Amino acid sequence: MEYLVDNFDLPPNRAASIKRAEILARKINLLLDTIRSESGQPFEYNAIRDAAQEQSGYYISRTRWSLLKSGKEQVVPDEALRAIAEVFDVNPEYLLQEDGPLPERIEAELELLRSMRRAEVRNFAARALGQVDPEALRKIAQILDESA
Repeated sequence: MEYLVDNFDLPPNRAASIKRAEILARKINLLLDTIRSESGQPFEYNAIRDAAQEQSGYYISRTRWSLLKSGKEQVVPDEALRAIAEVFDVNPEYLLQEDGPLPERIEAELELLRSMRRAEVRNFAARALGQVDPEALRKIAQILDESA
């Protein structure tokens, strides 16, 4: 998906357009990986389409959504950006910023995921190691927590 824009002899406008599409795709995929729908399930196209239509009155076609997620260069109307931002409850500018802070909600979700993964690793290690000295298990947990 990612182009090596610097290695191509592209006009600056085209290179900027490709980079913008890549950034937008990374942000959308991060949102899809971290934010869940009200039912607790990952967002699917139909839920995003319906929420965008309901919340902002903007219809996101399946084709546009597929192109957005895959980072394909395209003209993205400001209304589409606002609709996506509204669905995920983020600032529309976040979707186009290469760097910059993560929205608080995304940061909290990522920290929760990291904590859950550390707990899974701890539980796996405890089962795999069988009867291990409790002090050794504490040391393993401490190492896992420090490496996060």
